[in-house]
Amino acid sequence: MDLLFLIATAILRHPMLACLAELRGMKPRSIFPIGRHIFLLQVVLFLFFSPLFIPTSTACSNGNCQLLESCVSAIDCGPGLYCGNCPSLGKNQPYCIRGQATAPASIISGLPFNKYSWLVAHNAFSRVDAPLLTGAQRVTFYNQEDTVTNQLMNGVRGLMLDMYDFENDIWLCHSFRGQCYNITAFEPAINTLREVEVFLTQNPSEIVTIIIEDYVHTPKGLTRVFADAGLDKYWYPVSRMPKKGEDWPTINNMARNNYRLLVFTSDSSKEATEGIAYQWKYMVENEPGDPGIIPGSCPNRKESKPLNSRTASLFLMNYFPTMPVQSEACKEHSSPLSDMVATCYKSARNLLPNFLAVNFYMRSDGGGVFNVLDYMNGQSLCGCSTVYACQAGAPFGSCKTISVSNTTQPASATDGSFSGSVQLTSYAAVIIVPPPSFLCLLLFLVSISFL
Repeated sequence: MDLLFLIATAILRHPMLACLAELRGMKPRSIFPIGRHIFLLQVVLFLFFSPLFIPTSTACSNGNCQLLESCVSAIDCGPGLYCGNCPSLGKNQPYCIRGQATAPASIISGLPFNKYSWLVAHNAFSRVDAPLLTGAQRVTFYNQEDTVTNQLMNGVRGLMLDMYDFENDIWLCHSFRGQCYNITAFEPAINTLREVEVFLTQNPSEIVTIIIEDYVHTPKGLTRVFADAGLDKYWYPVSRMPKKGEDWPTINNMARNNYRLLVFTSDSSKEATEGIAYQWKYMVENEPGDPGIIPGSCPNRKESKPLNSRTASLFLMNYFPTMPVQSEACKEHSSPLSDMVATCYKSARNLLPNFLAVNFYMRSDGGGVFNVLDYMNGQSLCGCSTVYACQAGAPFGSCKTISVSNTTQPASATDGSFSGSVQLTSYAAVIIVPPPSFLCLLLFLVSISFL
């Protein structure tokens, strides 16, 4: 007790203790008359509660905060960043987190499509705040947090869509047993496809890939819904797709010919009947769900050829758990993701994925999937550790020096970013700092409750 008394005496002049005295009508030096033990109790309460309320100053605000710097509100972080946290990794205080991808073609262009790595939204339509169009409460899992339009504006270039026959139409559902129900339905597929059409029309150099989990049995159903959405004009003809592992055309040629929409189906019969490419004829794929996130293991999906096959020129890497959990995604998209990319790279005989499919793509503990994609494109396009080290026209492996900083991207790389919203449905709450008078009153009330 004597040691506690000495410590209390040493911090007697602290302004927070002064406010306690003032609330009791005393001067700071006259606290002791209220009783030694009561005073010590007040000191202990102060030491316990004050860290919860003492404001932490930040050196940045109003859009000037960079990656990993502390933030208080959404407007503090710079372009392409949002104010969030990652409690599942013990990072509870909000800081700026990356929310947008890099456009690799803005740095190195003119290479075959299969030399690039693209971000894919797993179940892109299955977002947490999707309206209930069937009138029934939805009972299913959710995988994303923003609209398909916003995903595309943030650099997502692949959309996984589950399509079903439902209500005499084709709907996007997250369902089971090959059937769509009121409780698993999201929206008519044409709604999402029209978002894609608008994006491709407004961005004439961009290429989008749609991968369909296909439960549509209506004859020509898929062909019709894509045509009704106006996407047939962008369709990459299946007859022109490489079928023996050859390189694809360059992204420049694809854009010039307006072949900017690649569509793959899980139904092998649709290639002959509707001209839609059978997915595993053109790409290899690892196991989705829990089997695809086991450290040190990257097995191929049973429908796919082995990952080290060279008879298919595209590689889809799934990285998401069977049961998606928003709060865990930031942990999944930290070092475990980088480690799994390295594992799958070895399983594919030193081939990096062309498509990286994830849930809740913006969530991470910092750079997340976006930094991983920068690494993958840097390795594939120029042999560098990040795509920002690539130099157009330079020999492979000739990398420019990138200064180590906490910025999202080099200041000169503005053409390589996007303009979508990066706010989440449930990001870290703003820190509210009560006024000093309130803190004094709170400490006083807590202390007298023990008298």
